[in-house]
Amino acid sequence: MRRASAEPWSETLTTAIKESPVRNADPDRTLVQTPERESDRGRPTLLIRPSRGWAALDLADLWQYRELIYFLTWRDIKVRYKQTALGGAWAILQPFLTMVVFSVFFGRLAGIPSDGLPYPIFAYCALLPWQLFAHALTESSNSLVANERLITKVYFPRLVIPISTILAGLLDFLIAFVVLIGMMMYYGIAPTAAVWTLPLFLLLAAGAALGVGLWLSALNVQYRDVRYVIPFLTQFWLFATPIAYPSSLIPGPWRAFYGLNPMAGVVEGFRWALLGTGNPPSGLLLVSALATLIVLLSGLYYFRRMERTFADTV
Repeated sequence: MRRASAEPWSETLTTAIKESPVRNADPDRTLVQTPERESDRGRPTLLIRPSRGWAALDLADLWQYRELIYFLTWRDIKVRYKQTALGGAWAILQPFLTMVVFSVFFGRLAGIPSDGLPYPIFAYCALLPWQLFAHALTESSNSLVANERLITKVYFPRLVIPISTILAGLLDFLIAFVVLIGMMMYYGIAPTAAVWTLPLFLLLAAGAALGVGLWLSALNVQYRDVRYVIPFLTQFWLFATPIAYPSSLIPGPWRAFYGLNPMAGVVEGFRWALLGTGNPPSGLLLVSALATLIVLLSGLYYFRRMERTFADTV
């Protein structure tokens, strides 16, 4: 059933790729395009050679293949909600039920402080950017292996695949954000004047997920047991992020080290911009932004270096 429904998408995506302008060929091979017709014999031959060493990022190719990014993003959204009984309600149930569990065990039984806010909205506000990050990390890490047939069929910038998986997760975030607005109205909490910074925090979360996802997706092509590490990594990262507890519990000397977790600055900034908790997390956010930049740039360069082997190894 799934294989049959995937064929039209494969043909559509292949057509979109072939119609896109091509600047590079498959880095795995050296190809020579020779004229097939007699009238083309006077035209020059195009010789394409593989890149060597640390390849340049060449991010301009992403703009040329923007239509492919759109097709892959829309495909992921349709496949996720196709033939589901609840449809988009799953985007609400996951963070909402997690909030209920945290409220019972951490808020009521353990008595963990919540910066003077009702614990349910304290936890739910942090779970929204976390769910976006966790979904983007999981899907981007497995994206290359999941799109094996597309990768081995025709060349396009492989970076398109993990980016499209992250963009598809934004729809879940927007759906769940509606519930947060309702909770703020219920508890009588108005957003602060810093609400305009929310897109910056979302961009920071997406950048962190993309950076780690690029590392894991490239490694997953070489070593398939990486997929078994991803759930453990996500679970460990959840409790290393101030979601069920405030970052104020972290001792002062350790806060700079704690900021090396990119999601620490995102979650605290999200709460500060929406709920007005404490002072602006400038120090923590600066360290988290720097860590995100390092992870993202290193992931991009490693992904581009390994890209030439994807078609033969995946």
